[in-house]
Amino acid sequence: MIFYHKFEVRWSDLDANKHLANSSYVQYCAQARMAFMTKEKMGVTQLSRWGIGPVILHERYSFFKEIYADQIVIVSVEIDGCSDDSSIYRFVHKFYTPEGVHCATSEATGVWIDMMLRKMTTPPDDVVEAMNKYKSPETVVLSKEDFKKLPFHPHNIDPAEINI
Repeated sequence: MIFYHKFEVRWSDLDANKHLANSSYVQYCAQARMAFMTKEKMGVTQLSRWGIGPVILHERYSFFKEIYADQIVIVSVEIDGCSDDSSIYRFVHKFYTPEGVHCATSEATGVWIDMMLRKMTTPPDDVVEAMNKYKSPETVVLSKEDFKKLPFHPHNIDPAEINI
């Protein structure tokens, strides 16, 4: 199953080039995910009751066609990857015009965290069931090992190197 969420592009969503700003793509994906979660009864109120929250660890985009002010854009929410216990997930979002023109794609990898411990956790069965409804035969099984495949990793520096 695929979830779709519709947006009307506002003037404040644009950048200096008068097309949808990169930051707006991030916001649209986040809002589409939250609309999906609310529809599946795991919105902000329920997440607070469970004491968990979704955290995006890596997000990347490819852009194919510009999106302008006053256009309608439809953003999909697809589950591209998920661990067996749903603690790790990867969403794919595709941006379409109402005519079905594919304008951009985003991939977002994240985890559920325990809001008190601030550590990765397994979500409640209700979340696992909702996520399972949106898996497809192409959905891959993810594990912590997949984090090592992400393109960026932390590299601390000596604070003395920072010349501000």
